[in-house]
Amino acid sequence: MFFKSSKINEFRLWGLLFTLFGMGLMILGTSGIVFWGQAGKWFAGVFMVIGMIAMLLSVGVYFWAGMLSTSAVILICPECNRHTKILGKTDRCMYCKTKLTLDPNQATDLDEGVAEKA
Repeated sequence: MFFKSSKINEFRLWGLLFTLFGMGLMILGTSGIVFWGQAGKWFAGVFMVIGMIAMLLSVGVYFWAGMLSTSAVILICPECNRHTKILGKTDRCMYCKTKLTLDPNQATDLDEGVAEKA
């Protein structure tokens, strides 16, 4: 459960990973100039272009997550009583990671489970 999060936060995580990957590639590319001097400019140029493509992918992912966030259903989490956004029929709370659903067929009633144990 530690690695599970809401769908919107998963998209934001992928955007962050693309950003860090792109920046890392651009930094790695500049090391070509340090190690090989003038001959390393081609190496640096190639890695700069690939890094910029990864950065543009991160912008696209962040934009997509933002557009999804504007159309998401907002509800109050029954566990932490905070407003959270849900995408699709099932999702997790953005704060406490509790499983949430809008479909009554997929919902579980915690009171029945407690009554059966007693």
